Amino acid sequence: MNILIAGATGQTGTLLVKDLVEQGHTATALVRESSDTSDLPEAVELRHGDLTDLKPGVCDGIDVVVFAAGSGGSTGADMTEKVDRDGAKRLVDLAAEAGVSRFVMLSSVGADQSNPEGDLAHYLKAKHEADEHLKASGLTYAILRPVALSNDGRSEAVVLGEDVDKTAKASRADVAYLLAEAATTGRLDGQALDMQSA
Repeated sequence: MNILIAGATGQTGTLLVKDLVEQGHTATALVRESSDTSDLPEAVELRHGDLTDLKPGVCDGIDVVVFAAGSGGSTGADMTEKVDRDGAKRLVDLAAEAGVSRFVMLSSVGADQSNPEGDLAHYLKAKHEADEHLKASGLTYAILRPVALSNDGRSEAVVLGEDVDKTAKASRADVAYLLAEAATTGRLDGQALDMQSA
């Protein structure tokens, strides 16, 4: 499969690209002209695009899209809206126009709430709106909502759904592995699931 990854140069995205390449898939990284792609495998294909200003055709020839991008914790509310909300929604629309067979969204625990509270409320609201847009798009979708991320390696097991402890951790390696599975197998199609490492 040819899988387009938005956020491929991020910590989780890089692990995802490596997983997909190891599984024999074509990983196409959606990157800005200025992106540092030095950590990506040589086999990866690059497609230039900026999530704050995506052009038509960015999903042409793609089987599956994975949105694993984020504006980052150090940016302001405006970039959260431009990347995590508007960029994600625009990519969903372009994927639908291109006839992509599946769209996998990396979201966040708490993004199931339409009116979140607390320090992350703005971020979670942006994620919620992007998730809802994907659900309404007509695309086959899977939404993964991990708890707080860690840099631990792969764990023995993961917990999905209602049994997730929202105060637990999810390793980026586990998240990447699950995103790859969702993208390539369809096992999580039609679901929005909280996730933690066990």
